[in-house]
Amino acid sequence: MANHLTRFDPFSDIARFEALNGIEDWFRDFQLRPALRDWNVEPRIKLDVSETDVAYTVKAEIPGVKKEDIKVDVEGGVVSITAELKHESEVKTGKLLRTERSYGEQRRSFTLAHDIDDAKVVASYADGVLSLSLPKKSGKESKHIPIS
Repeated sequence: MANHLTRFDPFSDIARFEALNGIEDWFRDFQLRPALRDWNVEPRIKLDVSETDVAYTVKAEIPGVKKEDIKVDVEGGVVSITAELKHESEVKTGKLLRTERSYGEQRRSFTLAHDIDDAKVVASYADGVLSLSLPKKSGKESKHIPIS
């Protein structure tokens, strides 16, 4: 029976010095999710971009936004889409009245491989989808620089 006894050393944990032992358990138990569950995060503007030899086609999902609140800027090969978001909700139940408002702006910019001919850009908005036709500038345009 004496062969199965082990000696207890109260300082063995200190000798190994595992200062962060159990930190994973602390983070696992620390939950932010209940505090953040009522936050409604609006999704970013989602894009589909396709290319042909002469143009790019962009489809951007911007649901719940009026056409007047969308702005598209094209400069060279950089396209920027800005949408102003306005959300209002009102709940009435008996004597309880609650009104919530949120305002904000979403922006999305991306760079294309070719410069865009901004004079020929066509944009339309229907059913929450912004459609852009972005013709490429022809590579034949060159400026003649005289040498003196």
